[in-house]
Amino acid sequence: MRTHDLIVHAWRVASDHNEIGPAVEAIAALLAEEAPLERLTVYRLDANHGIFARLASTASSLGPSSAALPPIVSSPEQIRRIEAWVRGGASVLANHPRELPKPLALLAREQPQGSLWVAPLVRGDSLGLAVAGSVEGRGFSARHEQLLAATQEPLGVALANDLRWHEMAALREAAEADNRSLLRRLGRTDLTERVVGERTGLAPVMRRVDLVSGSDAPVLLLGETGTGKEVIARTIHQRSKRHDGPFIRVNCGAIPPDLIDSQLFGHEKGAFTGASEQRKGWFERADGGTLFLDEIGELPADAQVRFLRVLQDSLVERVGGGDAIHVEVRVIAATHRDLPAMAQAGAFREDLWYRIAVFPILLPPLRERSEDIPELAEHFAQRAAARFGLTPVTPKADDLLALRAYHWPGNIRELGAVIDRAAILGEGLTLEIGSALGFAAPPATISSSTSDDPSCESLATLDEVAKRHIESTLRRTRGKVEGADGAAKLLGINPHTLRARMRKLGVSWAEYRR
Repeated sequence: MRTHDLIVHAWRVASDHNEIGPAVEAIAALLAEEAPLERLTVYRLDANHGIFARLASTASSLGPSSAALPPIVSSPEQIRRIEAWVRGGASVLANHPRELPKPLALLAREQPQGSLWVAPLVRGDSLGLAVAGSVEGRGFSARHEQLLAATQEPLGVALANDLRWHEMAALREAAEADNRSLLRRLGRTDLTERVVGERTGLAPVMRRVDLVSGSDAPVLLLGETGTGKEVIARTIHQRSKRHDGPFIRVNCGAIPPDLIDSQLFGHEKGAFTGASEQRKGWFERADGGTLFLDEIGELPADAQVRFLRVLQDSLVERVGGGDAIHVEVRVIAATHRDLPAMAQAGAFREDLWYRIAVFPILLPPLRERSEDIPELAEHFAQRAAARFGLTPVTPKADDLLALRAYHWPGNIRELGAVIDRAAILGEGLTLEIGSALGFAAPPATISSSTSDDPSCESLATLDEVAKRHIESTLRRTRGKVEGADGAAKLLGINPHTLRARMRKLGVSWAEYRR
């Protein structure tokens, strides 16, 4: 095989493999056709441990060999000398040991004359050695040395590829571990957003989501705090053609007014005091994807002007920069405020209102979709069990009655907090819904009737309804609190919790023993 052909094949092999082992075996097979090669070993400098660690080696069978050369271990000073020799790019035949650093010279003296060839492998930050040993009784001729030298650079590339591949594998493993940890804390099994109630209480909303997901039209999500606007925004993104792009959420109300431009549009290095490096804004980071601007009603007036230009021209200009940057971003805005009234009062720009309200979607509060509460409660109960390491518990019928009777001023966010609290209080044995609702704030009122008729004027506090419910249960159990047929069992709460609740509400079990 000509030297040119061997180089071409060696480069092809180095490019085809991520790990260096198969590359070394394939290149050794090429060399063995023309040279008396018995062994080809590649080392990499392990700076953390001060050694040249053996990565891959072949023997006369051109397979892995336990008899291959061991790692080159020496003192830190000698390792530094080898590293300097490698960085210098020197390529020296090992039959001239005085030209090698001490550990390599010792290695050469143990081999017959002309039977060892050592060359440095340098590719970027990747440093290593290639050591070739000849068949016993035969040495490397000048032509053999030329063939070995032809593989020096491809072996360096293979060494660098192996390093990058293992770095990427380590990063991927770390990212997967982070994802698993995040999902465990969130109580979820995957990153796909689940919309609870999409076929019941949220059915009208989801029909509008399906209508708008296929386009790039701006969407405005309206509704009270805690109604799930971010979940709907993520669903629109996942069902759009931009689902492979980034989804960036920005809370406009949480950004200080003096940093709003830098956060949204980015800044150049030195644009202001503290700008030590260039920074991309949220619009640039969301390029090719979706930018979700939560609480857009909190956006300052001067930022509204620049935001309007981005929507109109798809151009962003960093703070301190002079060049406009083109971005392709789908904007979804959300607010719980009355933007039309704010626009009429001059607190929000009318032209920006018309631009973002191309397709408004109103999310109903939880009290208007009470049919979704059982499914939501079960969903949050499963999530709480996963987050807190508890046994999953399904809400009971009485629990669901109490949940549906509550007014839920905090909507779904409050329901999630109540279920979390109930799961912790129940210690994985039950859901302490009554106790969890007792901590609900602000104080709520619930209907004394199970009717959903808004015209019903008779309203009672939660404690009053709970007291009547406990009294009814005690009447049924003839005042018995504990046991299989006791009130605590029927109510699904701990007997001690029930007694504490009865003391608070002024309920005496003894009255029902008569």
